[in-house]
Amino acid sequence: PWPRLWAGSIATLLALVEVGLWIVSVTRFDFEMGFDGEQRHAWFSDLGVSYHVGLYGFSLWLVGLTVVASAAAIAYAWWTGRDRERAYFGLMLFLVGSVVGVFVAQDLILFYAFFEAMLIPLYVLIGVWGGAGRSRATLTFVIYTMAGSLLMLAAIVVFGLREGTFDLVDSGTSDSAWLFLGFLAAFLVKAPVFPFHGWLPLAYRESPPEVAALLSGVVSKVAAYGLLRIAIAKFPEPAQDLQVPLLALAGISLVYGSLLAFRSADIRGVIAYSSLAQLGLITLGLFALNDQGFDGAVLQMVVHGLISTTLFLLAGGIERRTSTGEFALLGGMARGRPALATILMATGVVALAVPGSAAFAGEFLILLGVFDAGWGWAVVGAVAIVLAAMYMLRLISAVLHQSRGSAVNDAALDLRPAELGILAPLLVCVLALSAWPAAISERAFPGDDAARAVEEQLR
Repeated sequence: PWPRLWAGSIATLLALVEVGLWIVSVTRFDFEMGFDGEQRHAWFSDLGVSYHVGLYGFSLWLVGLTVVASAAAIAYAWWTGRDRERAYFGLMLFLVGSVVGVFVAQDLILFYAFFEAMLIPLYVLIGVWGGAGRSRATLTFVIYTMAGSLLMLAAIVVFGLREGTFDLVDSGTSDSAWLFLGFLAAFLVKAPVFPFHGWLPLAYRESPPEVAALLSGVVSKVAAYGLLRIAIAKFPEPAQDLQVPLLALAGISLVYGSLLAFRSADIRGVIAYSSLAQLGLITLGLFALNDQGFDGAVLQMVVHGLISTTLFLLAGGIERRTSTGEFALLGGMARGRPALATILMATGVVALAVPGSAAFAGEFLILLGVFDAGWGWAVVGAVAIVLAAMYMLRLISAVLHQSRGSAVNDAALDLRPAELGILAPLLVCVLALSAWPAAISERAFPGDDAARAVEEQLR
């Protein structure tokens, strides 16, 4: 039908154009200066509010993750088909634009507008096109998110009035622990980090596969970006003072999420709880408050985003073929399905953080950074990485290698060429980063960057 053909094809084309524009931005980015693409137009001069956008090195790579993951997600939705296509793909593009807006915003009011705008398409995408439990999933997600966002709004207003400007580049730093906690609440919920993860299981399970892929792969990185760009950069003293309890929360998220992932009975459960664990690891790196921690956290954000997107789209493909994601009903899918087995195995091996992979590079940098904060934190990180290997191996074995379950039959075909065309580029990006992780780790904070200034201040 023409609505599906035109709505999906136009959305996919626009998503691919965004990837092309990002590639052009990378070739033109001034890595020596570390801040580029700046545009500024006054909105409310009396309040110091402006339309101010620009890219730092680390936000450039997060925008790249967003456009690549969203192109794959939109193409997947186009290929599988969705009812009310024009509304669906319009909302997907709205979500992508909001996420990119967060990463480029250099004014707190603009940042908040984009941060809240993400909630609108997610609310509708999950609430209308989600699974049987979509109403409860949507309500839980909105309650958690709005509670954190209201605290952040109050913190933004007070911070901006104190500074005389809401501009992130022009404003100074604050030593207010209360304002720091206001921002922290919003970002820990959105990530999520234990114990603010109550919305995660329902939202990830009830969303369409491509929406769950963006939730885990991209939207969670908005929170990690906020921790770096605002909570740490603008509140260095409270970040230092509360470093130990925040590292403890991150460590708990890492271990707890890994254990839940290992015990989960379905594919989506493993990926969802592994996201909780990985965001704990990223937060561990951020609150190491040093070079290695920052570099490793940004690299891990990008790598995990690509891996999680790939795994959720694979989960969607498996569910379409078997009508289930339950491990007890799956198994034996490696036989006669070489493409599925290859993509899942390759993605899983990188997620295992084997030496030489991009995930290994990110985790190693994070452990190096957090070791400076205390060797005990590094031990927690290392133990959780072992747990991550266990739950990922369990997922691979349950889907591909254990005895065939009742939901798997010969009618469950291998990945189709269109699916390979969507998933293979994601895997290629992961493998390229494995070959050259320094493309991100050495270029995330070039020049006189805000995070570098924070680190110097902490010293």
